[in-house]
Amino acid sequence: MAETEKITINMNVVDLGKADLLIEQGFYSNRTDFIKTSIRNQLNTHAQVIDQAVTMKAFNMGVSYYDKHTLELLSEQNKTLSLKTIGMLILANDIDPELALKTINSIKVYGVVRASPKLKEALQPVMN
Repeated sequence: MAETEKITINMNVVDLGKADLLIEQGFYSNRTDFIKTSIRNQLNTHAQVIDQAVTMKAFNMGVSYYDKHTLELLSEQNKTLSLKTIGMLILANDIDPELALKTINSIKVYGVVRASPKLKEALQPVMN
């Protein structure tokens, strides 16, 4: 199963009551099931828009992982990255901020960025 992230939402009491009624009627097993199903339905409704954005803007979809070795190879070749991810971008704990700033031009993530707090702070100027 894909890695998950915990989110918190606020709903007005009427919408929450309607969801609870559907749960009681057996359409959903619990509030989490209702919310996940609702989100999946909306993502399916807008799948064409998502697919076009991924294609036109060259996003990676899923989990993108970079470590120190990868960035060092790029640095040796005088190459840089523009990272675009829908899902999760993981920057390994062995990456020092100086190397990251030397090899990463920009970062755009729709989802989650996993990196050390020190690295995230250093990369703020290149994060869109």
